[in-house]
Amino acid sequence: MPSEPTEVQVRPGVEDDLKALTALYNHYVRETAITFDTAIFTPEERRPWLLSHPEDGPHRLMVATAPDSQQILGYATSSPFRAKPAYATSVETTVYVAAHAGRRGIGTLLYKALFEALSGEDLHRAYAGIAQPNEASARLHERFGFRYVGTYREVGRKFGRYWDVAWYEKPL
Repeated sequence: MPSEPTEVQVRPGVEDDLKALTALYNHYVRETAITFDTAIFTPEERRPWLLSHPEDGPHRLMVATAPDSQQILGYATSSPFRAKPAYATSVETTVYVAAHAGRRGIGTLLYKALFEALSGEDLHRAYAGIAQPNEASARLHERFGFRYVGTYREVGRKFGRYWDVAWYEKPL
């Protein structure tokens, strides 16, 4: 397991982060099947996403920054699992780490901060969908108490092929 980089700072995301967060996410849109978005975003197009994650409540955005440059190294979110009211005590969580910052324990720091922030909220379950294959993400989620519950086969099409998504669940 990678060592935790103690110099990295984790804090709630703010509007000033929007440009850097959009650039980080667009890498995954362009280069990977980790997200099923297929067109890159402008920062203005991502603004509603950022604003849907306030500093309190069940839907959070945590950002990891480098201490010297304040460069964003990754982010984690908790978002509504589904729109219907009965799902209000469930969240979908996700982590994105900058391509140059992988394997440094940043995902671990982000999830630790996210779940600490959520500990006082009226939440019952967290869910994570992991496009396959992605062993590193599966290991991260399992370290945080997520358990595999099933796979949606060929649920997304990107880059001219179909992708499976494995679903994980964590009690809160």
